[in-house]
Amino acid sequence: MLIRRTIIKEYINGLEKAVFSGHIYTVNTPEETEKAIEYLKNFKLLGIDTETRPSFSKGHMHKVALLQISTEEECFLFRLNLTGLTLPIIQLLENPDILKIGVSLHDDLMMMHKRAPFEAKGIIELQTFVKEFGIQDMSLQKIYANIFNQKISKSQRLSNWEANSLSESQKQYAAMDAWACLKIYTKLTLLKESGDWEPEPEPVSVEEVIIETSTIR
Repeated sequence: MLIRRTIIKEYINGLEKAVFSGHIYTVNTPEETEKAIEYLKNFKLLGIDTETRPSFSKGHMHKVALLQISTEEECFLFRLNLTGLTLPIIQLLENPDILKIGVSLHDDLMMMHKRAPFEAKGIIELQTFVKEFGIQDMSLQKIYANIFNQKISKSQRLSNWEANSLSESQKQYAAMDAWACLKIYTKLTLLKESGDWEPEPEPVSVEEVIIETSTIR
């Protein structure tokens, strides 16, 4: 498999839209949170992401409204604006034996610290991990398109994540982002183990062309 260093936006626009086809569960209460986390503790790999209500007032920032945690077949949407960052979630985030995979996780975790203190462990940052494969792109959309030749829609990114109820489009968007992180990590790990991949060749610089030409002469 050829892995590109970077891809352009125009290329992504022409790709088929990626869809999360698993089950999506919205978690609205502390009681539901406890049950969901008890289930998620059975997994060793989880994709995670967060969503925050956008602020259009300078200097004002909302707290994280949604925490998405995904397995390969399900995604749980924890509505932190309703439940807060409860102890079961904190215990999962602090569990070093359960790997949590995401993009820009430093920022997400810093935002969640505004709800409650915790020390995250077992964290895998995809922006660091993909560098082993020569990937220079840092956005989830570009990394996913690079590996799977599909595009992740970003149409719901600036929607209201503190709405009374989340729309189906919001749920699909949120689940897709967390699941995509897990899927990328799983795919690249398999490629790393098998060796069945190759990086895109480095571009030839103008200087190299000049040197090669002068050598031929």
